Amino acid sequence: MLWIWVTLAAAAVQTARFMLQKRLAGGGLSTGGATFSRFLFGAPIAVTAAVLTLALSGPVPLPGGRFAAFVALGGAAQVAGTFLTVALFQLRNFAVGVAFTKTETVQVALFSALILGEGVSGPGWLAIAIGLGGVLLLSRAPKGGFSPRATVYGILAGGLFGLSSIFYRGATLELMPAGVFARAVVTLACVTTVQALGMALYLRLREPGELGRVVGAWHRTIWVGVTGVAGSAGWFTAFALQNAAYVRAFGQVEIVFTLLVSALVFRERLSAREGAGIALVIGSLLLLVLTGR
Repeated sequence: MLWIWVTLAAAAVQTARFMLQKRLAGGGLSTGGATFSRFLFGAPIAVTAAVLTLALSGPVPLPGGRFAAFVALGGAAQVAGTFLTVALFQLRNFAVGVAFTKTETVQVALFSALILGEGVSGPGWLAIAIGLGGVLLLSRAPKGGFSPRATVYGILAGGLFGLSSIFYRGATLELMPAGVFARAVVTLACVTTVQALGMALYLRLREPGELGRVVGAWHRTIWVGVTGVAGSAGWFTAFALQNAAYVRAFGQVEIVFTLLVSALVFRERLSAREGAGIALVIGSLLLLVLTGR
């Protein structure tokens, strides 16, 4: 059950990274700049980790075209999903904003079956449905109706994160029979490097001067990179160990951490409805633990 513990750690670190990005987006950086900050310092860390891992564990199989395609598609989908998530923070309460992205659990289960041929069991679908019900409770607008713009952003972000999960698992499988951690860090290094270069080009063309502002704020942005690459290392390791649908579904534990951050750091009040939603999410996690065995 190693994937359970790895997923818990990844979700906790990702919550910290989202918290930092929320502050960056409101502290002089654009949405694109706050998104790019994750990759600028994360890429060198990931590459260094991959080099050290390969030096200790030995080489991995030479990647082929499928690996490159999975890396490129997964990286692009994750960047777009992160961009939408950062934009979402400016529309909604921090905890509820992240909850919208959790619609990815259903989407990733479908993508996993269609793209990788990895299906989900009956109990697994039940756990996903229970968790989604909790997420929907958490995603309702404060006055009882759904926020159309936030809903669209959240669903799109969830779908893109779901696709990236599938592509990343596919990439790690292409490096078999290398060890789990070696496959994870090599894939992470390749993905993060591609993302850093792509985002740098985007900002250079679309947001002149933003690259300089991100670098100038290095004392704040570097921590986004550190937490980003640490969280990604956890997710990639979990993907190398388990069906991406189960990993992402269990990853809904992140909403528990997010609610704690929302209340303790941003002083955002949580309603009774949100408490009921979190109870459903926790129930789905317990069922997933049993299913994932």
